[in-house]
Amino acid sequence: MFDIGWGELFLIGVVALIVVGPKDLPALFRTLGNFTGKARGMAREFQRSLEQAANEAGMSDMQKSLRSLDQSLNAATDSARKFATQPMRTVVKEAVMKPAGEAPPAAAPEPAAAREPAPIQAPAEGEERAAGR
Repeated sequence: MFDIGWGELFLIGVVALIVVGPKDLPALFRTLGNFTGKARGMAREFQRSLEQAANEAGMSDMQKSLRSLDQSLNAATDSARKFATQPMRTVVKEAVMKPAGEAPPAAAPEPAAAREPAPIQAPAEGEERAAGR
C-alpha cells in the first residue's frame, strides 16, 4: 500500500528509538497499533455501508446483467473472429498444399442464358387494346 520496505521500517524504528527513547517506545507502538486498528475498522464499516447501499439500489442485479452481456459479447466476438479467419486459413492451406507446377483450376463456362439478358418483347397489338391504350 505505502510500498515501505524492511530497510525503511528499520530506519523509522531507529529514528523513533532516538527521538522517543527506549522507555516510551513500547507505549508509542501500542498507541500506533490501536490507531491503525481503528482506521481499518472504520474503512471496513464504510465499505460495508457502500455495498449495502448498492445492493438496495439494485446495482448487484445490474452488475450481473452487465457481466452476462459482456460474456455474450465476448462469445460473439470470438465466433466472428473465427469466422473471419477461417476462409483465409483454407486459402493459405490450399496454396501451401498445392504442388508448384499445378495451374489453378479453370472456371466453369457460364451458360449462354446467364450471359445474355432476355430480350424485351413489345406487347402484341391485341394486348395493347385490352390494356386500354
